[in-house]
Amino acid sequence: MSKNFATLRPRPLSLSRRSILGAFGLTMIPALSPRTALADVVAPSAEAEVTKADAIRNPGVPFRMTNTIVDYRAGVTQSQVVLETFGKVMASTGEFASIVRYLEPEQDTGKLFLKNGNDMWFYDENSKSTTRIAPQQRLVGQASIGDVISVNYARDYHAASIGEDAILDAAHAERDCWRLEMVAAAPDATYARVLYWVERETSRPVKARYFSDSGRELKVIFYKDYAPMLGATRAGTAIIIDAVDTRLATIMRFSDAIARDVPDQWFERDFLARLADQ
Repeated sequence: MSKNFATLRPRPLSLSRRSILGAFGLTMIPALSPRTALADVVAPSAEAEVTKADAIRNPGVPFRMTNTIVDYRAGVTQSQVVLETFGKVMASTGEFASIVRYLEPEQDTGKLFLKNGNDMWFYDENSKSTTRIAPQQRLVGQASIGDVISVNYARDYHAASIGEDAILDAAHAERDCWRLEMVAAAPDATYARVLYWVERETSRPVKARYFSDSGRELKVIFYKDYAPMLGATRAGTAIIIDAVDTRLATIMRFSDAIARDVPDQWFERDFLARLADQ
């Protein structure tokens, strides 16, 4: 397996006694007071806003990128993985498909994840076995497999516009956002319910809160470092914070993104063993 990929290393952190939110330049970042009452807001279609945000989260061209994930507890690095991701929109279904392959740590090279439609698989080269998995399974730290593999929110959730908020983003900049509530519509949806803030002017995701079937809040994700990537302005970093213990956080950084051909054959379960050997 080629190792010619830029690897991002976690930078030393200077911590106070505050939670990890402070360590990353964040406070609790609450939503500010709504600018207007819902009845006074002329909101666009919620489904249309989610679809536009999906187009920012999921490139419309076949691609390859590196995803470096670092897990922290109270600002101290606990673990790190480096993943190689391939993705494309399948012409046959119109749905987004992804393959994720471990680059680091070395003992995990040869392990892959595949998502194509409702099917999600894990392949382990050591055991030569393929296992069906759920997107809710934890990958590292606060990041589940569903957080790493690109998904179509517009397909997996029913959305309704519920308000307009001015919120502070991860850099403490105020953003005028549509606040959307999404409820799982597909059996393979990673979360039962999502509160989702997308910037009104750009439809860029700013923040999301994720909930379980029981209504318990699981995590908060902030999207930041927007920059040109694969033909659009996309987030370069996602910060995932545990909703109960804010000392626990996971940082995902996206780099080395290039448009490239990704054969449909790669997204077949039976092809995973061949990919693991490349």
